[in-house]
Amino acid sequence: MTQTPSEFNADTSTESSAMADPLYREGVIDLLGVLAYNELVAFERLAADASSAPSLSDKSALALMASAEIRHFTLLAERLAELDVDPADAMAPFVDAIEEFHAQTAPSDWYESLVKAYVGDGIAADFYREIAHQLDQETRDLVLDVCGDTGHSNFAVATILAAIERDPRLAGRLALWGRRFVGEAISQAQRVAADRDGLSHMLIGDADRPGMDFADLGKMFDRLTAAHSQRMQILGLQA
Repeated sequence: MTQTPSEFNADTSTESSAMADPLYREGVIDLLGVLAYNELVAFERLAADASSAPSLSDKSALALMASAEIRHFTLLAERLAELDVDPADAMAPFVDAIEEFHAQTAPSDWYESLVKAYVGDGIAADFYREIAHQLDQETRDLVLDVCGDTGHSNFAVATILAAIERDPRLAGRLALWGRRFVGEAISQAQRVAADRDGLSHMLIGDADRPGMDFADLGKMFDRLTAAHSQRMQILGLQA
């Protein structure tokens, strides 16, 4: 029988005992590494968006969000250092995949960038929160913290809704844009997990630490898709 997250937590006495499993430790390092690089890229994107923001208030809001992403990156880097891992080494395996994803989903304007951040980053955060259920308490708390909203969601929703109210034709284009990259976001998450033994082990587990079976994985991706549809509805866009 597949063990539930709460059962796993009850069976795991301490974070240090979990880290005694080399493959689990490898998975944690991979997870912190991919999250750290995502936070670094999020900072860069927010800084770029701030530079092209249409108003001073927009620029200020995005600058504050960028600073929150750097705080998240710092927390992850500090935790990796505690594990005697160079953050750069932990991030390195994920650079190409993440850069390829962003190259393939490059927005053409300010509004597409906001939709990408709200919907696309939301899918990624949902995925890593799902993985967090398989973690020891200390690591789970850190992952949930850095996957928390920096304020970008409310900002993006309010800005996009106001823009669509001014120009209803914008809704069709942004809906197509949201549908275009959601598949890429989910596929990238699957590739990242499948390409790293530690992350795969963290999700699927083994006899000592059961994780998700194939049915559970299917349900997880159904939840990711449902959450995406809900975000699109919040924006007034057809998923």
